[in-house]
Amino acid sequence: MRTSYLFTSESVSEGHPDKVSDQISDAIVDLMLSKDAESRVACETMTTTQRVILSGEIRCAPMYDANNAAWAENGGWAPGAKEEIEQAVRRTVREIGYEQSGFHWKTLTFENHLHGQSSEIAQGVDANGNKDEGAGDQGIMFGFACDETPDLMPATLDYSHKILERLAADRKNGNAPFLEPDAKSQLSLRYEDGKPVACTAIVVSTQHAKGYHEGEKEAELKAYVKGVVEEILPEGWVSDETEWHINPTGAFEIGGPDGDAGLTGRKIIVDTYGGAAPHGGGAFSGKDPTKVDRSAAYITRYLAKNIVAAGLARRCTIQLSYAIGVSKPLSIYVDTHGTGAAGVTDEALEDAIRNIEKLGGLTPRGIRMHLGLNKPIYRKSAAYGHFGRQADGEHFPWERTDLVEDLKAALR
Repeated sequence: MRTSYLFTSESVSEGHPDKVSDQISDAIVDLMLSKDAESRVACETMTTTQRVILSGEIRCAPMYDANNAAWAENGGWAPGAKEEIEQAVRRTVREIGYEQSGFHWKTLTFENHLHGQSSEIAQGVDANGNKDEGAGDQGIMFGFACDETPDLMPATLDYSHKILERLAADRKNGNAPFLEPDAKSQLSLRYEDGKPVACTAIVVSTQHAKGYHEGEKEAELKAYVKGVVEEILPEGWVSDETEWHINPTGAFEIGGPDGDAGLTGRKIIVDTYGGAAPHGGGAFSGKDPTKVDRSAAYITRYLAKNIVAAGLARRCTIQLSYAIGVSKPLSIYVDTHGTGAAGVTDEALEDAIRNIEKLGGLTPRGIRMHLGLNKPIYRKSAAYGHFGRQADGEHFPWERTDLVEDLKAALR
């Protein structure tokens, strides 16, 4: 493993068009889980100029039943259900902050093309008789943790997120009224002996109010962004050698879905580890927790974080794999990248994970029960990364470090 190198990660704000789509999709997941904890949701969202389009498959008896004769005239929707979905969409856009002529929560055109879940998929996923609940799809999922930050995340991504979170907070609380919702950040860090020690390049592009791309207003915006970055990064990382690029293209007044169409699931590296670890390819947002693309990615992060938090490794990657309709994972893989504690092998960690009873064999049901995933918690996860962060002052359940003692005991 290289110990001295440059590495870069990027983040995008909640107002980025793809993130707008992710947040809308997860708002629909939350809505349906709030009605029925066993809901099945696969919601895709497209956003563009003054338009939001939903599509995908659902199963949520309080809201939709294609076989309900009383609801037939409404296409299988319960009275008021379609209106609730539209309200959730418009509320999400409003909370992000879009009140622009090209994208406004109140006046945008909304289309709902959600429909019932395939019965053939349902029969593979649902528990039935002696058959346990199966995985919602085949696939591979990865989790990762490292000791670069207090939240055990790659520093390049962690600080890229934090910069944009601050910009959004200042925009909403009035400290930076010239900012608009769409923004991107990118950090290049220099590593020595495997640890980040300096920031070599910073890129921040933020949508702004009219006129903040020239003269004194441009200078005000750039000074503000520099101040935020210097406050967030550890002392000494920014120097005279740091290369700055703030709004390098010039004017950035047209942004969000009006500037570029957005789709659910296009920012999976931003959502996870910024390229510092592998990704299985499946997006998270818009999916209920029976979909292992989401739940297994959460449990692998949980496991990797607990391994690092326990001092069993400084860096850890975990992979799980599943087959659709099959409950047990097909494989478990642990790689501590040569950083494991003395006497702790990767094979021993794999065995420990298999033998911890409370994990429920890492079946979809076991994962959901252990992490408590059948709750409407997903809208808050859909911007600034799913890992290494808090929502409303509390860590997401997959960020807990309550497995430390179990891992140590399993290795004795």
